[in-house]
Amino acid sequence: MAMYPTLIVHNAKIHTGVAQRPEVQALAVNGRRIAAVGTNGQIRSLAGPATMVIDAGRRRIIPGLIDANQHLIATGLDYNQELRWDSVPSLDEALRLLADQVQRTPSPQWIRVVGGFCEHQFAEQRLPTVEELNRVAPSTPVYLQHLQDRALLNAAAMAACGYDGQTPDPPGGHIEWDDQGVPMGSLVATPTPELFHQTLAHAPVLPHEYQVNSLRQTMRELNRLGITSVIDAGAAHLRYPDDYKAVEELAHHHLLTVRMAYHLAAQTPGGETGDFLHWSTINHYGDGDELFRFNGAGEVLVHAAMDYDNFRQPPPAFTAQTAVELEDIVSRLVARGWPWRMHAVYDETIDMALDAFEHVDAAMGLRALPWFFDGAETISARNIERVARLGGGVNVQPRMAYQGEYFLERHGADVAAHTPPIRRMLDAGLHVGVGSGGATAASMDPWTTLYWLTTGRTLGGSTLYPPEHRLDRAQALALHTRDNTWFSGEQGSKGQLDIGQCADFAILSQDYFSVPDEDIRQIESELTVMDGRVVYADGDFRAFDLAQPRPLPEWSPVNHGGGCWRNAHHAQAASAIASSARDGGRAQR
Repeated sequence: MAMYPTLIVHNAKIHTGVAQRPEVQALAVNGRRIAAVGTNGQIRSLAGPATMVIDAGRRRIIPGLIDANQHLIATGLDYNQELRWDSVPSLDEALRLLADQVQRTPSPQWIRVVGGFCEHQFAEQRLPTVEELNRVAPSTPVYLQHLQDRALLNAAAMAACGYDGQTPDPPGGHIEWDDQGVPMGSLVATPTPELFHQTLAHAPVLPHEYQVNSLRQTMRELNRLGITSVIDAGAAHLRYPDDYKAVEELAHHHLLTVRMAYHLAAQTPGGETGDFLHWSTINHYGDGDELFRFNGAGEVLVHAAMDYDNFRQPPPAFTAQTAVELEDIVSRLVARGWPWRMHAVYDETIDMALDAFEHVDAAMGLRALPWFFDGAETISARNIERVARLGGGVNVQPRMAYQGEYFLERHGADVAAHTPPIRRMLDAGLHVGVGSGGATAASMDPWTTLYWLTTGRTLGGSTLYPPEHRLDRAQALALHTRDNTWFSGEQGSKGQLDIGQCADFAILSQDYFSVPDEDIRQIESELTVMDGRVVYADGDFRAFDLAQPRPLPEWSPVNHGGGCWRNAHHAQAASAIASSARDGGRAQR
């Protein structure tokens, strides 16, 4: 009996990511894998009576994007409660979205705008004032977090937290006061974001069934952006295993629409050894399957060794004891065959860590494990060579796209011109990939990352890099697809559109390879396939979309546009909302 493809997509401009066959017209999928690629005639001739055939209408298709530094689990648990300002073009528009949400949000719920945007993206080039927040939301608590450097709270949120003139500053954070000792509604990370976590702990928490729904909505947003895989970097404020129950439930019921390899971060300052010793008795590297699997430790290994995504603060200083603790943890990870990742923005952090890693390598050998740094913005040439010698990698994030103006102010244009030194890392033979770091320190929007890599510009319009330090569009896309597979040990199985690889791809709204630079940030997927099945479809392909659960609770911002800003997407959402309101009004009359 002939084995017919389950899916054929033809009449397309398909970027395969394969050097010997970089572009084809059509592809065929059999089950979960790519079965064939070629011309329209070659592939269409393979169709059987039950094959789903999709005409791409000459649109661009790319391999599914892989975000190698995502915080999907942490973001997903609260996503349905969050109003997103990612890429919103003006403060005026952002405040309009906030005002609309105030009308929908019942007491005692909060409105949360938790990172993913920067003040420089706004036409006004500023954040709102606390007075503006109070005017828009006189009685609904509003929490507004700008990246990981500061947060603004309106009067209702300050009252809900119980912050007053007697509230002490926590370690690593500062509550700003006026001359009379009254809190001003401004929280500052100095440099740790722990104060932000403490503040959000006062807000209501979604029940388990809503958290499951919220994770599904987060994945759908990632699918809309063309993402089919993430490597979850872990988060110290997540409790394992309790905070992982929702994602494990989705994996168990085959409801994941994004492949996920996840890391576990140390939860307990001073108790990191106990955390990892306990977890290593029940988790082994690679446990799981192609859709949900364990990927190692990180990105917090030792709390005292953390630096932060905050260019408004100076680099950290470490004690000799910190290096000893880090060496001990890494030795234990190597002994148990656990790979690791380590958050390290500054060269000072990397230098200290490499001292520890080299000691472990001399005693035990660590080159067999895929270990890497996250960030490495100011890594030196010397330390690039040390990472290469140890067989490690660097996963870069677009922090400079969001904080480039702050970096310029502190360090100057000459230093910023090679921060991070991606070209130098690639030339040294490092394993280099890219992740968003989303959804607080940056947006989870991959198209902002690709815009930054190829143009060298910040969201505020500042040009950071000369042409020789930028990547061309194919190189940047390779970092976001094929090259990211090393970080999860999945080389050759995904990240390209080639026979035998995972059937993960996206049909784009615009051609990434030909649109003007500024339009890169407007790209989204019109149809996304993951594991051989359509997981998102819109526009001309909407008929292929499957019924999705409605976001819960009913007042969720996700029900009213939500997600990363796109001019066309949000105009369409606004029109639909207005039409629904008119229909509701007629029904009431």
